[in-house]
Order: sequence, then C-alpha cells, then structure tokens
Amino acid sequence: MVRRIDVTGADGVRLAAWEFAEPPKAYGQEPAHPAPAPGVLLLHGLMGRASHWAPTARWLAERHRAVALDQRGHGRSAKPAAGPFTREAYVADAAAAVEQLGLGPVTLVGHSMGALTAWQLAAERPDLVRALVICDMRASALGAASQREWADWFRTWPVPFATLADVRKWFGEDDPWVERPNPARGEFFAEVMAESADGWRPVFDPAQMLTSRETWVHDAHWDSLAQVRCPTLVVRGLDGELGRAEAQEMVRVLPHGAYAEVPDAGHLVHYDHPDAWRTAIEPFLNGVLTP
Repeated sequence: MVRRIDVTGADGVRLAAWEFAEPPKAYGQEPAHPAPAPGVLLLHGLMGRASHWAPTARWLAERHRAVALDQRGHGRSAKPAAGPFTREAYVADAAAAVEQLGLGPVTLVGHSMGALTAWQLAAERPDLVRALVICDMRASALGAASQREWADWFRTWPVPFATLADVRKWFGEDDPWVERPNPARGEFFAEVMAESADGWRPVFDPAQMLTSRETWVHDAHWDSLAQVRCPTLVVRGLDGELGRAEAQEMVRVLPHGAYAEVPDAGHLVHYDHPDAWRTAIEPFLNGVLTP
C-alpha cells in the first residue's frame, strides 16, 4: 500500500511524499497498543523520483515507517521556475518532511544527490537524525568539466521519445554513456518520463537539473561529512561513481562510519541489484533501528 502525503517545503514549495505500508493484518493479529515504528526517509538522486525506492521501501515497511520523498524539481513535487535549487533548499525540504511527518529521529537513506542532502541534514540537525546510509555519492568536487559534459549529454537526448520502449532502448543501449547494455538503466529512465501530445518527455526540466547539480560539482563536502555524528553506512557499487579509496576515506572521516560494497552494481545500486543492496544495508539498519 502506498499513499501520497503533501509536505510544505522551504519557501512554501509543495512536495509529494509517499508512505509505504504493509497491508492491514487480520483482526486480532495486531497488538493492542503497538509501539511507534521507527521512521525511515528515502531520498532519490538527481533526475530520480520516490518510486525508484519502491523495492527498498516495501521491505522496510515490514518493520518500519518508510517514506520516500519526491524532491523539489522531481517526480510529482513542484518545479518552481525561479527555484531555488540550492543545497540549502534541498536540506530544508528534507527537514520539513521529517518534522511534518513526525519521522524523527529518522534514519535517512540517500542515493547520489539525495545522499548529500541526507548527510548535510544530519550535520545541521543532529536532533532529527538517528542514522544515515550514503549510497554512491562522492564528497569531492567533480569540477567544471563534469558540468559541461552533462550539459552536452542532455542535448543528445532524442526527445520526444515516440514510445516508452524507445526510452528503454535509448537509455539502456544507445546512449553514448552506456558501456554495455543495461536494461535496468532503461527502466530507471522510463519511470521519469511522462506522455505529452508529441511523445514522451522527462518529468523534470534538464536546466533545473543542471542548476541543482552545480551545488556539488564545484564544491567539496568533506567538512559537512565530518560533522555527522550518527552511525553512518557508506555504500558503493563496484562499478559506480564512488571509488573505493574515496569511500574508505569517507568512512575514516565519519566519527561512526562503516563501509559496504555491492558487487556487479553500477551507480544505480539500489535499483540495479535490489537483493544485493538489501543484503548490504539490512544488517546496519537492523542495528540502528531495533529498539
């Protein structure tokens, strides 16, 4: 079961949160006064959406209160033309979700950009955060060349796509950034397309994505990482964007850091290999979420 809950983010921006829950149990199977389930907030990466967390959220919902947030500019959340799409705005939105939904102290699970938002929130508002999972996000600056490459890449997209099958094929096979066929990548991008009069287009504005990305491309974030005091698991895909040496340095910088690696996975660790992802993070979550 999934239900949408609207949240008011920074500057009054409307955000869509999605709560995943187990189906109601038969009468008599529930305890008379169940203890509140510990909250987990799932934060997607750039261009992603809450639905990309569905497999993770469903198994989390067996024991915890699992909520995934469409961040500003993404999914079904508002996409304000004037922004802002700053780090401060993304972090304030996440804090608003935790507070308005009564999730705190929350465990934050973030992928890529969402992981950066998660650790910045943990650093700024330790009162709200119980634990943290960082999935395939670097603390080092990527540099201006990376931003130019992304701008060029967006221009190669053959939008509008005639069908979702075309979306899957282009992002899974034909995209020049694809080294070998990757059906999961095609499915990932099919989830962020919406049908319009002339075909299928992304639900986000690529220009807003570039603006959002500027907030970590030009700046490193080691200082905020070092300020995280809660237990933190750093996870990388073996073929992802976070290298092993940097991941291990991130663990060293964290006061309470741990490391996990998912073999045969790329950047979309949780989406490419949901079973291996669960195996990697579940022991950590059990440790921090068990009352």
